[in-house]
Amino acid sequence: MNNRTSLYIVAGLIGLAIIGIIGRLVNDPAGFLQSIAVMALIGAAVYFLFRRFYKAGPMKKEQQAFVKAAKKSKRKYQKEPASTRKASVGSLTSLRKTKARKSPSHLTVIDGKKGKKKNRASL
Repeated sequence: MNNRTSLYIVAGLIGLAIIGIIGRLVNDPAGFLQSIAVMALIGAAVYFLFRRFYKAGPMKKEQQAFVKAAKKSKRKYQKEPASTRKASVGSLTSLRKTKARKSPSHLTVIDGKKGKKKNRASL
């Protein structure tokens, strides 16, 4: 019952607002447009001030640090572009003698216990 009462009150207020807007538009269109423009300018000014002073929050700083670290990691592990000139015969032998590639240091293998048997003597 209480929800219906608040619904009727909100609907009545919206209806009165629509009637007021239409009446103001019919009686004084220039004043109506001027008041709409002033409200839009004030709203835009408040929005930009809020965005300017609020953007230094901790979540934003954490996000910037994450993006910076991701770019640094991408640059570190990115493959260098291949050269476009043709390789000579001498460089082919040097390519075969290259060192084995290391796995990236940030990846580690953790041994599991799946294949290991329990040492019953220690229990």
